[in-house]
Amino acid sequence: MIKFDLHCHTKAGSIDAKISIERYIALLQEHGFSGMLVTDHDTYKGYRYFTEHCQNSTKDFVVLAGVEYDTKDAGHILVIMPDGIFLPVLKIRGMSLELLIKLVHHYGGILGPAHPFGTRYNSALLLRKLRKTPHLVDAFDFIEGFNTCESARANHLAQKLAIKHGKPCIGGSDSHKEDYVGMAFTAFTQKITCNNDLIDAITGGGIDSFGGTVRTFLPKHKKRHSAAASWGFTAYNRSLGLLYSPYRKLKLRKLPLRHRK
Repeated sequence: MIKFDLHCHTKAGSIDAKISIERYIALLQEHGFSGMLVTDHDTYKGYRYFTEHCQNSTKDFVVLAGVEYDTKDAGHILVIMPDGIFLPVLKIRGMSLELLIKLVHHYGGILGPAHPFGTRYNSALLLRKLRKTPHLVDAFDFIEGFNTCESARANHLAQKLAIKHGKPCIGGSDSHKEDYVGMAFTAFTQKITCNNDLIDAITGGGIDSFGGTVRTFLPKHKKRHSAAASWGFTAYNRSLGLLYSPYRKLKLRKLPLRHRK
């Protein structure tokens, strides 16, 4: 079985991650994984660290580049672009969901909501945008159907959403530290060696199974669902989105897209 973790954070790329990519790889190999998708927040820094410092030392293990993008109106979205395409604008949080969908698809990439029913401040199906325009779910290419860091109920709702809209499910640990590495997987029926292979497998019926183990929820984890946490993160995300807006618009002007927002 060809197993990948499709939601991984590294300390070289995500400020809230505490695990090096070298350690991440070693732990996944111990658990029988074939590869991982690095999905740091709004950056490819973690993946670039891998290519610059440890790519030549990795044998029989595939490391691919992704992004967990912070949208303006629909929480966290996992983005997978074709080989060799690293759009600078994906490093600038705050695009609308509709523009992100248009951008990613224009360049041949795929995207789907991370933990769609997780914490209410960063999960697409709990935010106003998707509640008001539920048809946008049909524009996703996949749904994260299992996330180690979310509850069994949240994962169940994500899987029901995928069935309703006819979307494939992926599984990812969403690990930011060692404790949860290896606790979620996506298994494929075909060999995955690059981003193009991954895109083809996800969109072409190459997923064999997905799943994992939900972590034990501690009081500190439950605080993420509080109103204070929700309002605090929303204010933080919107403030940074506005701050970066001029820079983001400048990058977008250089891309061949119409009806930019």
